[in-house]
Order: sequence, then structure tokens, then C-alpha cells
Amino acid sequence: MPGTSPAPTSRPRTSFGAAPSPAPPERPTGGGDRCQASRSGRVARVENLTLLPAVDIKDGQAVQLVQGVAGTEKTFGDPLQAAQRWIDAGAEWIHMVDLNAAFGDGDNADLIAALAEQLRGRVKLELSGGIRDDATLDRALATGCARVNIGTAALESPQWCAEIIGSHGEQIAIGLDVRGDRLAARGWTREGGDLLETLAALNEAGCQRYVVTDVASDGMLTGPNLELLGRVCARTDAKVIASGGISSLEDIRRLAGLVPIGVEGAIIGTALYVGNFTLPEALAVANRDDVDSDQSGLPL
Repeated sequence: MPGTSPAPTSRPRTSFGAAPSPAPPERPTGGGDRCQASRSGRVARVENLTLLPAVDIKDGQAVQLVQGVAGTEKTFGDPLQAAQRWIDAGAEWIHMVDLNAAFGDGDNADLIAALAEQLRGRVKLELSGGIRDDATLDRALATGCARVNIGTAALESPQWCAEIIGSHGEQIAIGLDVRGDRLAARGWTREGGDLLETLAALNEAGCQRYVVTDVASDGMLTGPNLELLGRVCARTDAKVIASGGISSLEDIRRLAGLVPIGVEGAIIGTALYVGNFTLPEALAVANRDDVDSDQSGLPL
């Protein structure tokens, strides 16, 4: 299991119910440590967009849901075969979700532990779904995964989240599942708190990475919510992973245009499974040496 980072000392832990701190200033539109403008007006990216193919597991099978709604799933068979397919196509990361645990309907913990063992050393795993306390966190980290994604607990157990952010550092990502300006919890079946208030408190707790999902676009193949991603990036110095709605290579190109403002990666699910494009094609777009400053559709 990767080593843990020491607790941050520069940011106090806070209750997520406290009044939010003032938002940090928006990131500069040129220069900085993520991008530099060339004479042609193009922005050279210091980092490429990381792609994380999704392997969502329900009742032992790889599935894809529509807007996270139980009963809407399309089944794609053995999750190991799904993961192997993406690894063979060049994936360096897999985003693996235990949907049963997320919905509070049992879990696939033993299966995921076995999958992690078989995939060890071949791909980095980001695990998500039902990680809400010390027991479920320890079980997830014991698989040797590179990172876990915490969703509901960020809303229901803010002090615990602040503690694990402090003790595990880069191994903890916080999932912000968003409907409009509100967060969704418990497998997206309940409304959570205000997005920006929660984000401000998590920033104070020292969160280093957010997985931002637009619930309305998840599984819909309607394109990512670039405006939502821009709002989040403008209010945090943490890294951001985009999730939900990716349908085309153009969507990936636009997300790559957000790397200079803080978007580090993108989770891709349905579009890969139904064959809208191949993973090698997507990686080729994500790994371009540069992107036009207007590729994202947002000012950078």
C-alpha cells in the first residue's frame, strides 16, 4: 500500500457546517505553474489530462447507470475483463466503484479486493462507493489501491473527513456529486449541502483532490458540465477530476483545455463501453502537447 502523507500543518481543521472562508482569487489566465502562453496565443500544458476508465460494479457485474439511478443499468459482464480491456488499451488508472455499497445494498468488497490483487502493479486503482468510516476506509486501503474517493461521508461526517485528509493526504479524494448548486448523497438518493460552502470547508481541511460529477449528465452522453468545473476550479487550489457526460473526443479535447485552471483528469464510462471512441483515441487527444486556449469553451 502506498505510504501516507503527513498531516498538513498550515490549514486548520474545520466543521463543514461552519461559515465558508472567502473564495481564493481566480487563477491567472496566462502563465503560472500549469501553463505558459506562446506567441501564437496557444497555451502549452505542463501536464496532460489523465483519463480514468470506469469499472462500476453492481451485483458482481460491470455496469453503467444513467444519472446514477438504480435500475437503469446496462450490464457489461465480468469486471475483471472490463478492467483488462482498458489496461490493454493503455489505461494507467481505473476508477472502480462499488455501487451496491454506495446505495447501501450490500457490497462487492471481497470481489474488489480480489480484483485489486489481480491488477496489482499493472494499473493504479481509485476506489469509490460506500467508504464512510474507519472500517470501510481501512478495507479499501488494504487492497493496495492508489487512492480512495469519499462521497457521502464528506457531508455526513465532516470531522472524520478532515482527520483522514490530514492523515492520508494524496490517497484521499473527495467526491462532489452535484445537482445544480446542491450536493447529492447516499448513492445520489438524498440531497446534501451547498456546493460552495462544502468546498470552502474542505479546502480549509486541506483536501488535495476533488472528483466532480455532474449528476444530470452522468451516463447521458450529453457532454461534461464545463461551467461547473470552472466554478469549482476558481474556488480551490486542489486538483479536480471531471466526471459525467463525456460522449466524444471533442469533449476530451475541451476538458484538456481546462488543465491550466486545475482539471487534472477525467473519468470515462458509458462512451467507452458503447464504442463512441476507443481508449487509444481518447489518450491520443488527452496527451496532446498543446491545446488552443479556446478549446474548452471557457476563458482560461
